[in-house]
Order: sequence, then structure tokens, then C-alpha cells
Amino acid sequence: MEELKKYEDAISKLENKDFGLYFFVLDTKGNPTAGIANIYEHVKTLRDLGYNANILHEKSDYHGVASWLGEEYSSLPHMSIESQSLNVSNVDFIIIPEIFANLMDQIKGFPCEKVVFSQSYHYALDILSVGKRWSDYGFNEVITTSENQANHLKKMFPYLNTSVVPVSIPEYFKTTSKIKEPVISIVTREQGDAAKIAKAFYLQYPTYKFVTFKELRGLPRKSFAEELGKSCLAIWVDSVSGFGTFPLEAIECETPIIGLIPNLIPEWMEDTVENGEVTLKNNGVWTNNLLNIPELVATYMKVWFEDSVPEHLLEAMEESKGQYTSEKQVSAIEKVYGDLTTKRVEKFKKELELQKSKIEK
Repeated sequence: MEELKKYEDAISKLENKDFGLYFFVLDTKGNPTAGIANIYEHVKTLRDLGYNANILHEKSDYHGVASWLGEEYSSLPHMSIESQSLNVSNVDFIIIPEIFANLMDQIKGFPCEKVVFSQSYHYALDILSVGKRWSDYGFNEVITTSENQANHLKKMFPYLNTSVVPVSIPEYFKTTSKIKEPVISIVTREQGDAAKIAKAFYLQYPTYKFVTFKELRGLPRKSFAEELGKSCLAIWVDSVSGFGTFPLEAIECETPIIGLIPNLIPEWMEDTVENGEVTLKNNGVWTNNLLNIPELVATYMKVWFEDSVPEHLLEAMEESKGQYTSEKQVSAIEKVYGDLTTKRVEKFKKELELQKSKIEK
């Protein structure tokens, strides 16, 4: 009877949201990171939906996100592995980013449900040993940010149960009410690329030496949005991006984007023509050659100063606005985590029925 009660209690706790969800994050030492911001958004939304969601980090001296995400997010419940305050049960969930295969190995014996949070396919194999799979550590569920990324992960890990929760773009990403400035906002994965693009542009097009390049790396989130909204152009270089938050933020700010086409093209950049062929949308100026960017910038600046930015670019940007709202993300979070909970309940119910049948025999 004690065995039956264990399963009955587990089912009751899950159905009443009386369990913990622990999201592991890397300590970025106060440096803004889109992936970390997205994890915090999941935790905040889940708490608003009545779940006991928490941020989990390694060290007790975690720097937090107050300086760039603000009090609303830094005040969410945090706990560290170092403090040994983490005590998980069979009804809890631990959600770990794909790059931390070493941590997956450390917790493989935990009785909780284990979920991979994969925002960058590029890091999925970085720490995994050759021949190892996430399932070897008890991870069979994965949450990712786009259908294209989910499909790519399934090619490598066909056993995975994959769920998609797109990133949301906060409402404070919006255009300025004033005339935009001759400033080019730039975000690159490799910091040196931003400087190379600016230097090459000034050398090739000295006429535009008064145009300012502004690297947005390291700015608090709302300051980042404000600068992007004032800019006349944005540049994005991230060939291994899994989603592409920055171009979408630029589109919401009505700031045209010049970008290097990533290896994994996100669905918001894709268009399907009549014969079923997939092409790139005109919602940005896309190139597959980093060296082309200074010339593309010069061409754009010319039409911008002449007030003749191509209509097809502006129209395609307008069509792409509003695709990734907070409301849509909340709806996706509610469904995905609700489904994960239901699946866990069904597992315990099967175990309960199995135990009952053993007793009856």
C-alpha cells in the first residue's frame, strides 16, 4: 500500500502544480546574453502560470541579471548547486542547456524528469563524447526555439520528443518617434568582426566617415532596444545562430537589417514560392559573404540619405513584424510545459496500475 501511495501522491502533486522546475543557467558575469534572457522569460512566465519555477546556477556567488534585465527578473527565485540546497524528487523537472553534457552526466541518477533546453544547435555536440546521446543521461525531452532547429536535432537524435517555444520580442523594441540617426547598430558573435566591418567600410567609402557604427554588445536590454530604435541600419553576423533574435528586434524597431545568412536558416527568414521551392524573404538584405557587407552598407546609406529605401524591403519588414509577441510565447510555454506535466502524470498512472495489478495477483 505504501508503494501505491507514493504514486498517488506524485500524481496529485503534478496535477496541482506542487513540484519544482529548475532551469540551469551559466553565470555570464553580468554580460547580457539573449539565451539567458530567454530562460529567465520561461521562468517568469511559468511562475505567473502558477508553477514553482526556479533559476539554478553552479556557484553561490552568482552575478545575476539585475544590471541588464532588471529587478523583475533578478528577483525570481535562485538557488546554487554549490550550496547543496537543491533537493529534487520524482515529480520535479531539471532543464539544462545543450552545452552542459557534463552536468547531464552528473545528475543522470536523479529521480526527476530531465529536459534539454536547446537554443543553439551549434553547441549540441560540443561536450558530448563520441557516440554518446542525451538519452544516455536520461534526457529524452528537448525544448527548442524554432521548427528548423527542432528538425535538425531530430536528425542527430531521432529518439527525442521535441517541443518548440519561440523567443518573444519585448514591446519596448520599437522605432523612435524622432528622425532616425546616421548610426549603424551592429551585433556579431565574434567581437572582432564588428571592428573589421567598420574599418573596411571607412577605408572603402571615406565619404561616409561621419556615419557611426555602434556595437550594442554589453548594453542593458532596454538601452539596447533604444539604441536600435534610433539607428538607420543594423548589421547582424552570426553564422551559427539557431533563431536570430537581433534581426527580429531590428524589424520591430523598423530598422532595416543587413545580415550574413546563418548556416541554419530560421523560418522567419524563409519564403515558399508556388513550386514549393524555399527562398529567402526580402525582410532584410541577406548575403553569404562577410566581405560583401561594407559594399551593401554603402549602397543602403546612399538610398537612405536620398529617402529612397526600396519599398519591397520596407513592406517585407512590415509583414514580418508582430510574429513573435509575448502573448504567443506565453501560450506556447503554457502548452509545452502543460504537455510535459501531463506526460509525467500518465507515466505515474501506468506505474500505479501496474502496482495494483501485482497486488491483486
